[in-house]
Amino acid sequence: MVKQLSACTTMLVGKKASMDGSTMIARNDDTFFAVAPHNFDFHPAETGKKGRVVKSWLNGFEEEIPEDNYSWQGVPNVDYKNKGYYDESGINGKNVAMSGTESTYGNERALAYDPLVKDGLDEDCIVRMVLPFIDSAQAGVQRLGELIKKHGSPAGNSVLFSDKDDIWYMEIVTGHHWVAQRIPDDSYAITGNRVAITQVDFNDPKNFMWSEGIQEFVEQYHLNTDQTGFNFRHIFGTSNLKDRHYNTPRQWYGQKLFNPELDQDPEDTELPFVMKTDHKFSVDDIEEFLGSHYNETEFDPLGHGSEADKKRYRPIGLNRTQNAHVLQIRNDVPEEYAAIMWLCIGYPTFTPFIPFYTNMNDTEESFKNLTTEFDMNKAYWMYKALSVQVESNYSAYIQDNIDYLISCRQELRASVAKTDSEAKNYSGDELTEFLTKQNQALVASMRTKAMKFMDSLYVKGIGLSKLTFNMDENL
Repeated sequence: MVKQLSACTTMLVGKKASMDGSTMIARNDDTFFAVAPHNFDFHPAETGKKGRVVKSWLNGFEEEIPEDNYSWQGVPNVDYKNKGYYDESGINGKNVAMSGTESTYGNERALAYDPLVKDGLDEDCIVRMVLPFIDSAQAGVQRLGELIKKHGSPAGNSVLFSDKDDIWYMEIVTGHHWVAQRIPDDSYAITGNRVAITQVDFNDPKNFMWSEGIQEFVEQYHLNTDQTGFNFRHIFGTSNLKDRHYNTPRQWYGQKLFNPELDQDPEDTELPFVMKTDHKFSVDDIEEFLGSHYNETEFDPLGHGSEADKKRYRPIGLNRTQNAHVLQIRNDVPEEYAAIMWLCIGYPTFTPFIPFYTNMNDTEESFKNLTTEFDMNKAYWMYKALSVQVESNYSAYIQDNIDYLISCRQELRASVAKTDSEAKNYSGDELTEFLTKQNQALVASMRTKAMKFMDSLYVKGIGLSKLTFNMDENL
């Protein structure tokens, strides 16, 4: 099997921790390829489709799917026959959101007794096996848990689920064992590529779910490293050099942003998972975090620290981020247009997150039918090009980029408010068609804005050329 790992970063925000009562789950999809074009696809609801099978391109996994499904979106690889589907994220027709997956690593003690399963259900097929068929976040955990019990898992994967009320975070760490935790409404959580869940309360099934027999498994093989309790991170997770430099600093920086009163060590592998803060979150806050790179610290690779410090930790926003997304389920508007997928397919550091109402019947042409060839008519390539242009002369362009993103966020907020107001006049298929057209119009507006911004950078760049020499005003 060719395992295309996703080295991602996750953030989750409960409905009482957000400014408007939304639940929000978010993730950077970071592949091991700097260039891996992704489509943004829409799949309609279907009924009575018997005999359909999902088969992996990367291993021997194969499973029949239910004959009925809700509509859903995916953000898959263009080159899926070589790199797998990897649909990554979407919101289905029941306003249930799913993002998968965060590559997560179990330790050798646990894996010795429950090894990974070569032909099990992995990230490449996990979204299309679950998202189209669930009507709540908790049901997502249940369905995925049943599939892992049947097929096993060939890798450690963490998966995010949400609906208008609940957020569940599920960590699959061995061939068959997993735990899921409900994020409290008044809390947020951040993690990246390591086991995050700590104490599991098996007497609280409203807030924890787990694989069948996990307690007996841990007891049988003497895996609990603590005198008391059931710390999932300690029992199944890792605490090593890679965690201290690749994983935990991302968690540290997010908590530094949103709990600045805390004094924590970026290499502390005991950082908490679930957090509370006086700050109420907006989509903008999550976007800032997903695009961050230890800004205003000595660890910023684009900053002014020592070369050793600038290379010490893996940043959050990367050139390998193929898409970044915030999946928002709102509670202050009718459910017919409550679900918005904020999608960024450039570097999240330099390009905007565009809001798509997921009550749609299609995605916009520049977001689909890509090839692996560079094409400025496609949004993926255009926003990648913009990102490369800004980073190529960061010190000269960064303020221009900040101003551009501020302007984008203002326009995007205004667009959502206007669409919400006008959506009240539609229902049923007419509403779906209206929201689809609004999505497409906003894509066109953002494209015009991006191209105009790129033009301004090209003009500015001419004046920054080193191929100049001033000696005489007449020469």
